[in-house]
Amino acid sequence: MRLCAEIIIQGVVQGVGFRYYTIQEAKSLDLVGHVGNLANGDVKVVVEGERSLILTLIKNLRIGPSFSHVANIKVDWRKAQNNFTNFSIANFS
Repeated sequence: MRLCAEIIIQGVVQGVGFRYYTIQEAKSLDLVGHVGNLANGDVKVVVEGERSLILTLIKNLRIGPSFSHVANIKVDWRKAQNNFTNFSIANFS
């Protein structure tokens, strides 16, 4: 069953390549969605795919790229809307 997860990553996650790391990890898992910086310093990910693959992505996001420090991750699950065809950077501002 395809699901959608809205993920908020808090910590030192901007200016360290976190969006590009997320894209690489998501694409390697054949997930679709987008990632972007929020004005408050967090990173937001909206991803669609199989639950087990999204859970793997979340596990990898907890590690993050070099120089990042993930303090907290919040996940909101819902039914997939099939709104995405690839994984890209979004502008949430």
